[in-house]
Amino acid sequence: MEKNLIIHSTSAEIQIALLENKKLVELHEQKRETNFSVGDIFLAKVKMLRPGLNAAFMDIGSRSDAFLHYTDLGPQINSLIKYTNAVKNKQQNTASLKDFKLLPDNEKNGKISKVFTRNQYCLVQILKEPISTKGPRLSCEITIPGRYVVLAPFGNLVSVSKKIGDEEERKRLKRLIESIKPPNFSVIIRTAATGKKVADLYEEVKTLEKKWVDIFNELTGASTPVKLLSEQDKTISVIRDMLTDDFNSVVLDHEPDYKALKAYLQTIAPDKVRIVKLHKGSTSVFKQHGIANQLTSSFSKNPTLPSGAYLVIEKTEAMHVIDVNSGPRAQKQDQENAALKVNVETAEEIARQLRLRDIGGLIIIDFIDMRNPANKNTLFKAMREYMANDRAQHTVLPLSKFGLMQITRQRVKPAIEKDTSDVCPVCDGSGKVNATSLIVDDIANNLEYILASRPKASLLLKVHPYVAAFLKKGLPSPQMRWYFKHQRWVRIEADEKTYINSFKFFDKLGDEIRIS
Repeated sequence: MEKNLIIHSTSAEIQIALLENKKLVELHEQKRETNFSVGDIFLAKVKMLRPGLNAAFMDIGSRSDAFLHYTDLGPQINSLIKYTNAVKNKQQNTASLKDFKLLPDNEKNGKISKVFTRNQYCLVQILKEPISTKGPRLSCEITIPGRYVVLAPFGNLVSVSKKIGDEEERKRLKRLIESIKPPNFSVIIRTAATGKKVADLYEEVKTLEKKWVDIFNELTGASTPVKLLSEQDKTISVIRDMLTDDFNSVVLDHEPDYKALKAYLQTIAPDKVRIVKLHKGSTSVFKQHGIANQLTSSFSKNPTLPSGAYLVIEKTEAMHVIDVNSGPRAQKQDQENAALKVNVETAEEIARQLRLRDIGGLIIIDFIDMRNPANKNTLFKAMREYMANDRAQHTVLPLSKFGLMQITRQRVKPAIEKDTSDVCPVCDGSGKVNATSLIVDDIANNLEYILASRPKASLLLKVHPYVAAFLKKGLPSPQMRWYFKHQRWVRIEADEKTYINSFKFFDKLGDEIRIS
């Protein structure tokens, strides 16, 4: 599969588009002044405890208080609180956890009031960005991600990505990491670590360990809610999480970002520096790669497929609802096979739309009804296959007896919404136009004004064909009545390019007569 990453930068935001076989499948956007991103680590203060929700509202300096549920505390919360207090009180003089005594794991079904007290400080990490009026969602399971591994303090586990299927490779990586990981740190081995040498893994572990030292240094003496570690630049973080050996190119149109990315890749993947390219020229990088047109067609309310089938995507407060329609060009074959063909085709598009719009939470899909259980199972397997490339955690359920499919997808930020419609130039977005009789009155008033200043003018009136027919209809027609009143014949020309509620007067030289 051909993969390309196209990055468009402005002074206000960064847009990152992922193309698979030249088809837009993911879009990431970030305002440059954004203060809260998933992965940022803060020193937070407990502002309110809500025993009924078994949660706490934390002050991290955001407009809305951040939300921390008991289930997001993690088993090592007691050790995290102990470490936070020890550093703040200068009882912990080193970032190393070698001599730090870990406390027993937290209860799975405990009460948050037994863990926190009001105004207490604790290290937290943003799990979800602010959505609508809700503040960020937090986690106390601190992780420091790299390209090959993820470092997590206050543990001693080594786990391997499930996507690494080779058992021998899994054992090799686990053995290597156990020999180089720092004491009292857990490590998650990512898929990108496959085939990497111990030197590559050791270098990254040391880099991540240095970030933990930076957190320690920032935490020392900190007394107010403050950011201790910021997630890397959006471009860098996306590259870190997405870049694989099958990428063909990464194209940027902003030279400082281009240089920064090349420098970053030089340290983590020198063999990939060659695929990074700087876009030059007057044509937008998105337009050059066909992304601009794909954005317009993909973000419409009713995305249409080449076969004529189309989707209707609606958002509610609690979920997204997608309706599948066969369209006007449905093939003339038996209904069951036609329904299966359309459903499988639209399933691929739905999987792309979920990734592209970053739709999270509960998604309900109303496919075209099928009676054959085997066809229903075929559709279910196809949807799971199409969703396999989605990096967000998700669950796909089989069709219910009502023909509905339910999908849950991880939501860490608001869904991307783009208004691809234009305001109607005829009705100005109202959905209504003035009655033809009112337009005729406007024309008559303008005609009277023009003839008052140009009594001998030879006039041509251009109007929409419907209006032209109305003006010439009847005995006497409006055109004749103007002649009887002003003793001037006004020629009327039907013009399909003229909007139905618009009109233009021209003199005998063909110049438009404008009335200010």
